[in-house]
Amino acid sequence: MNKTLKKAKRSENRRSVRTGRPPRELAGEVEARIFDAARRVFLERGLAGASVDEIASRARAGKPTIYARFSGKEALYAAVVMRNVARLADSQLHVPSGANIEERLASVGLAVLQQALTGDTVGLMRLGIAEARRFPDLASSVHRQARERGVEAVGRFLSEVAQSNELGTLPAFAPERLAITTRYFLDLVLLPLIMRALFGEKLKTLHAEIGPHVADSVAFFLAACRFGGIA
Repeated sequence: MNKTLKKAKRSENRRSVRTGRPPRELAGEVEARIFDAARRVFLERGLAGASVDEIASRARAGKPTIYARFSGKEALYAAVVMRNVARLADSQLHVPSGANIEERLASVGLAVLQQALTGDTVGLMRLGIAEARRFPDLASSVHRQARERGVEAVGRFLSEVAQSNELGTLPAFAPERLAITTRYFLDLVLLPLIMRALFGEKLKTLHAEIGPHVADSVAFFLAACRFGGIA
């Protein structure tokens, strides 16, 4: 084989390596780049203005690589939101701290709000609301999955906290009632500050209110549980 043919063969081999499936150990890195690029593009341009071409360019990945994982940008958007939800849920995987039931529940509420009140999380929520008219099924599906994931994560902690206290004997903490009790807890803790963030209040201002707000929410929640308001 002459030098020209050898050079052509080496070039062909290099192209084959570049365009083939990435090694298993690099697949996670590629996926992370896709998610990060998609999140930035969606937040900057909205779902309607985003394109798979731009996401692929920012992720340094080919369009076939993206389409091999997601059917389109709507599916990619849903995956980006659920990845963010999973990150929030993982951040709550800590042992509630505190000397009493109020402090332990407050530690759960603080962890939830401190992670939820970030620019990207609030931005993705706003995007879902803005696109709800055009993609109602997508918006409702993402909202339902996110809520279920949050209830699952926080419900484990409420169950653990209650079993170490007299709360475990209350009807609100019975296994068949725990999911609805958890939703009440999350609504009390999350919704007031999240709604204010969605309407444009500065996150720095809201973060300064997290501690007092969580303390008041936990006190109200425990009173309701103990006196039959949640049953």
